[in-house]
Amino acid sequence: MGADTGGAGDRTADREGGRPERTDGSAPGPGPDTGTGTGRVPRRDHAVRAAVEQGLLGPDRPVVALLDVTGIRASAAALHAAFEEVTAPGTPVLHAFAVKATPLVPVLRLLHEQGVGAEVASPGELALAAAAGIPPGRTVLDSPAKTPAELREALALGVAVNADNPQELDRIDALVRSTDTASSIGIRVNPQVGAGSIGALSTATATSKFGVALRDEGARAWIVRAYADRPWLTRLHAHTGSQGVPLPLMARGVAETYALAEEINRHVGRHQVDTLDIGGGLPVDFGSDATAPTYAQYARLLARTAPGLFDGRYGLVTEFGRSLLAKHGTVLARVEYTKSAGGRAVAVTHAGVQVATRTVYAPGSWPLRIAAYDAEGRPKAGPDVVQDVAGPACFAGDLLAEGRPLPLLEQGDHVAALDTGAYYFAHHYAYNSLARPGVYGFTPAGDTVRFAVVREPQPLTEIVAESGGAHARSLTDL
Repeated sequence: MGADTGGAGDRTADREGGRPERTDGSAPGPGPDTGTGTGRVPRRDHAVRAAVEQGLLGPDRPVVALLDVTGIRASAAALHAAFEEVTAPGTPVLHAFAVKATPLVPVLRLLHEQGVGAEVASPGELALAAAAGIPPGRTVLDSPAKTPAELREALALGVAVNADNPQELDRIDALVRSTDTASSIGIRVNPQVGAGSIGALSTATATSKFGVALRDEGARAWIVRAYADRPWLTRLHAHTGSQGVPLPLMARGVAETYALAEEINRHVGRHQVDTLDIGGGLPVDFGSDATAPTYAQYARLLARTAPGLFDGRYGLVTEFGRSLLAKHGTVLARVEYTKSAGGRAVAVTHAGVQVATRTVYAPGSWPLRIAAYDAEGRPKAGPDVVQDVAGPACFAGDLLAEGRPLPLLEQGDHVAALDTGAYYFAHHYAYNSLARPGVYGFTPAGDTVRFAVVREPQPLTEIVAESGGAHARSLTDL
């Protein structure tokens, strides 16, 4: 067993493919990205105005999501370059995008063409990865609740599998005895190194629901025996980081996992664990346009913390998600009305809890930057006025921003919720049966902008169908 760890509709669609020629973090086309986001901002401003001019946004389409294709390519190139810098030549490395971050097939296809695979955690995500053309050998299945059917399918396809717990490993035992599989199989461990600033996203606490708790009594010995008894276990997996987790804590979790792999291999007397899946979780700076921290900073820290990880003895898998996409997404909404309440200006828009659920319900952990644009889609000028930016849902807490200093918004203006390319508009929350917005990718094209459909705006007929429209009489006929 063993898997390779190497390497829509169209308005004016971008059909370029393949890895970017440059690997220093810059991108093809105008406006190269740097760590400061200097190329990203003018591209975004250009795209906002073009979206208004080309009718993607207007009175009948009051909210839309935009994805910066140039920026996504640049992030993928920067990820490749960062690990190429620290790994020994010839080391097999698979960067697998965490599909949960932006589960949109055209996005997965774009990343696939940039040399990025897929990390999936459900049958739905596996189906999305397959629809994007990502081969099973470049796909990794992680989930704390895999069914027998999910495991059977993954092993039949040759998808890599990380077992979350001893009971799941028992299920895999039975399947391996009856299935000829090309899947690489490993165990996920929880190094229990501590929490970051957002408890709900801290995956390496003492009581995290993920993986085998490495410091619990008897756990480490059980893991070593599990590998000794199963020569087909060749991977070891841990995921320490996420938003709010500092880099040194992430690196410590990886170092603990590397030390465990070394212990296993010494115990069995051979190089059985040949691949380490170090997860993802690089945090994102939501407070500015800067890309910080960078993949290069993280890779260099890992090389200092666990240098043996990169000496060529181990293949590597990463599972980055938010950090690849967040900076390259923008939710753009029309200001429908403005008013004043308690002496504070309020702009009522069409972007709220349905596209920014985390921000609305946990604004302290997930604040978003807001940019103001005028009716023509140009950056709005004027003195800052403290105001609320409200969404369309029928509850008082539906606010994108509260008490935020911005140029005074007026009816017909537009607001942009920045850094929303991951875990925002692709994770629709159907409060008030609000429709999913259309999603469009964009690239600069001289003086204009080319847009490509990623996802069509949701029609009302689909909302009715999803809400049992075909069974309208089912209860009254009982």
